[in-house]
Amino acid sequence: MNIQTMKRILFLTAALLGTAVFAEGAPHFDCLIEPNMVIDINSSVQGKINTILVQRSDMVEEGQLLVELESEIEKATVALATARTGMDAELRERQVSVAFAKRKLVRFDEMFNDEVVPLHTKDEVATEASLAALELQEVHEKRTIAKLELERAQAFLNQRSVKSPISGVIIERFKSPGEFVEDEPILRLAQLDPLSVEVILPASMFGQISTGQLAKIMPEAPKNGVYQAEVTIVDRVIDASSGTFGVRLELPNPDHKLPGGLKCNVDFLNKYNKIAEDKDLQDLVLNK
Repeated sequence: MNIQTMKRILFLTAALLGTAVFAEGAPHFDCLIEPNMVIDINSSVQGKINTILVQRSDMVEEGQLLVELESEIEKATVALATARTGMDAELRERQVSVAFAKRKLVRFDEMFNDEVVPLHTKDEVATEASLAALELQEVHEKRTIAKLELERAQAFLNQRSVKSPISGVIIERFKSPGEFVEDEPILRLAQLDPLSVEVILPASMFGQISTGQLAKIMPEAPKNGVYQAEVTIVDRVIDASSGTFGVRLELPNPDHKLPGGLKCNVDFLNKYNKIAEDKDLQDLVLNK
């Protein structure tokens, strides 16, 4: 639910109840607890889904494997590239040739110095040694290319696996194994730690709330209690039609005790007031 939708609901509720939601001096302001982010998970490549490893409501960690596409061709390509990088018979052959050419050149240098062989013969042997060295260099270059081809093949194979970009909970599964995926989402994932708390405040409070300010968050049933949150965003533009502006707070939720979607009340503390110094809150805060 976005902020504009929340505004309409809050003001409609206030009208029905015959009360002012943002009356001056009211101890609490209405708020809404939402996931910090909700993202759709899809594949960067097209293909047929082989396996989906998670279900709705499963908790996942960042980097966890979620979906595997069919990848027999990519696996075969990786196996072929791996075999090529391990082929060293040609390398050993060229190394032997270079060593022999060097020994031969040394002998012909000695014979040339003793005037046993002519200069052109020595030159031919030296050329053979140079060519043997170039052939060895060519083998090394081929092996370098083979390693790069292996990396590319592995990258293509990795694209057939979809991993979670964040830690969170699966809230929707759109596809099943056997279905073909193109640009459509496969899963929807919500981050529950931290949570976001959205608040709509009257324009009269503009300038009284700032980032870094702490607040008490009191969720509705069944998650009663008092929680600590910190202001992270204060809108710099006031909505003229409603005379309000939005504020977002960050609510730590390491144990995932709180679900997203809860209505709540919020009390803002004095600017940068440490919550531990609020005596009324010391025994109530549940998420220290």
